[in-house]
Amino acid sequence: MTEATVQALNGLRDLTMIKWYVIPLLALIFYIYTREIKEARKTKNWNAVLAGLTVFGADFFNETWNGWVMHLTQRSAFWTTPGDTALRTMVGWNIEIMFMFLILGIIYYHTLSEKKNQKILGLNEKWFWAIAYTIFCVFIECLLNIGGQLVWEYPCWNLSFKGIWLILLIGYFQFFFLALVMISLKKMKTKLTMLGIIYAVPIVMNIIAIASGWRY
Repeated sequence: MTEATVQALNGLRDLTMIKWYVIPLLALIFYIYTREIKEARKTKNWNAVLAGLTVFGADFFNETWNGWVMHLTQRSAFWTTPGDTALRTMVGWNIEIMFMFLILGIIYYHTLSEKKNQKILGLNEKWFWAIAYTIFCVFIECLLNIGGQLVWEYPCWNLSFKGIWLILLIGYFQFFFLALVMISLKKMKTKLTMLGIIYAVPIVMNIIAIASGWRY
């Protein structure tokens, strides 16, 4: 295993690592979702909440298959987070990242105007902001990689031209694309079915891993 993988496995899901700043951050997440749910009850528009849960669920899937890569190769996941954290939940996931992804979809949703056909630079604003946020998120990810907080191991997932495109498409664009699809659906039943599938896949994958005694 790579040095970064060994470091990421050290203290994995160790509750003695928890730091006090997790509490106010958790309170902020509760506050945001409470306000969104309160507003949704009034307007019957649950898109903000659903967008938030969609992006988080998509990231949950990404982190799960990334962990599978680590276990199956016994070398490294595509990305690991060996740096300091209040709680490392998977080799490439920590509590700080989880909090961020819980609100990223809500941020995306509230960036959109109320006009259905609003365009920016010739693109429908849903697509424009999906692309813009993807580029911004990958830029931040590159800074984290340069700073050693986020370690990339494989040639197809690095700062090269090919690697950046893969990170753009798989690492982030799919999150905003799924949120875009979610808020574009008309029926709540269809929305909930989609959300259920997004979460069911990583949950089943993690159940298989736990039952098999995997550690990632």
